[in-house]
Amino acid sequence: MPKRPIVAPQATPGSPEQRGPLEQSFQALREELGLSETYPPEAVADAERAIAELALPERDETAVPFFTIDPPSARDLDQAMFLERAGQGYRVRYAIADVPAFVTPGGPLDAETRRRGQTMYFPDMRIPLHPAVLSEEAGSLLPGQVRPAYVWDFELDAQGEVASATVYRAQVRSTERFDYEQVQAEVDGGSPRESFALLKEIGEKRIALERARGGASLPMPEQEVTLVDGSYRMHLRPPVASEDWNAQISLMTGMAAADLMLQAKVGILRTMPPADEQAIARFRRQAKALGVPWEEGVPYGEFLRTLERTDGQHLALIYAATSLFRGAGYTPFDGSTPEQVEQAAVAAAYAHVTAPLRRLVDRFGLVICESVANGREVPGWVREALPTLPELMKASDTIAGKVERGSADAVEAAILSDKVGQTFAAVVVEQRDKGKLQVQLVDLPVVATCQGQAELGSTVQVTVVAADIAARTVTFELAKG
Repeated sequence: MPKRPIVAPQATPGSPEQRGPLEQSFQALREELGLSETYPPEAVADAERAIAELALPERDETAVPFFTIDPPSARDLDQAMFLERAGQGYRVRYAIADVPAFVTPGGPLDAETRRRGQTMYFPDMRIPLHPAVLSEEAGSLLPGQVRPAYVWDFELDAQGEVASATVYRAQVRSTERFDYEQVQAEVDGGSPRESFALLKEIGEKRIALERARGGASLPMPEQEVTLVDGSYRMHLRPPVASEDWNAQISLMTGMAAADLMLQAKVGILRTMPPADEQAIARFRRQAKALGVPWEEGVPYGEFLRTLERTDGQHLALIYAATSLFRGAGYTPFDGSTPEQVEQAAVAAAYAHVTAPLRRLVDRFGLVICESVANGREVPGWVREALPTLPELMKASDTIAGKVERGSADAVEAAILSDKVGQTFAAVVVEQRDKGKLQVQLVDLPVVATCQGQAELGSTVQVTVVAADIAARTVTFELAKG
């Protein structure tokens, strides 16, 4: 499911008394969900022991100049890549952090990661899946450091289609790290280094292939919240194109992983049904509310591609489109292939294998794929875990959803906290029971519940009655007169 990244003011580390109302609300949400910043000592000790005893893979690819692309503040670097031309096509090597090398099945760290499921992202901090000594140091593909990795090796044809794919363990060394803005600025400058030019070239060809097979991508805008003269302000930062190109390499890898699993009849897929008609109808009303034309007969995937990320109304609509990406789950199988294999947004079979530092299921997927690709039996501890992984991931997805919704509610309350009594234009996007309406504000990326009666799709005026940051609630009512 698409995430709604939010960047908000941060309290000074270790100084709770300096937390503002928004940070206090985030902290209260963590406490309500039972999420602690402290990692269990026995699990940390287990990770430290594994780091001390680590044996690097025999295969040495440290001479390959891998590089990473991540947000500037990130230290849990899961992926590194190296791209080159190969005849009329391309060769892509994609190194993924070898988390299985550090986690002993059945040990304290294994147990804790199964309990956590994934890294939880709050606007002011994150609660990691693995302890920092692993996720930000020994297991992270930091530049200049020799690390164990799972290396996906792809041959692509001139159109960007995968001609062959395999995966093996090797020791690697990333040479440089970049962020998306650096890559984009260099490409936009007209004289990018070869690796960036190839990333753009391959990424755009993979996007064309995604479009041809009916895939629907949704790069979420980042919500940036600032505190100005005691009032919270928010704007949406559009993702740059380099984020899409980078995402296509990960997407290609997930599709290749699913193919390997299906061929071997053992694995775990990320599946999702198509968006239902009610969700599409609601989204169509939201498009109308924001004044964005959507012609009848145009599939929502194609419509999403028409949205301009530099347009505020379009960005708000991209934010609202998360309603179309619901129902995703994990489908394990062993000995036969499942009935449902497709991830509807990808329009292909797909598996999670590219973020093992931040997501539990990827660790198991990597071991399966490497075993299958190299003609070995999938380890028993992996097969034993397969039936349990969907529930573990579902539980962590539920918590992640509460983190996302609670954080968004707190942010909306914050930006409206100094607007109590003010009236805004809104469009009715859903009618609910007991005289409640769901409305989309026209000038702010806020969808809220409002008391009153109005026609579906009509434009109304709503007044902010209350905005409580601590309770993470906003109350609207139809304006009188």
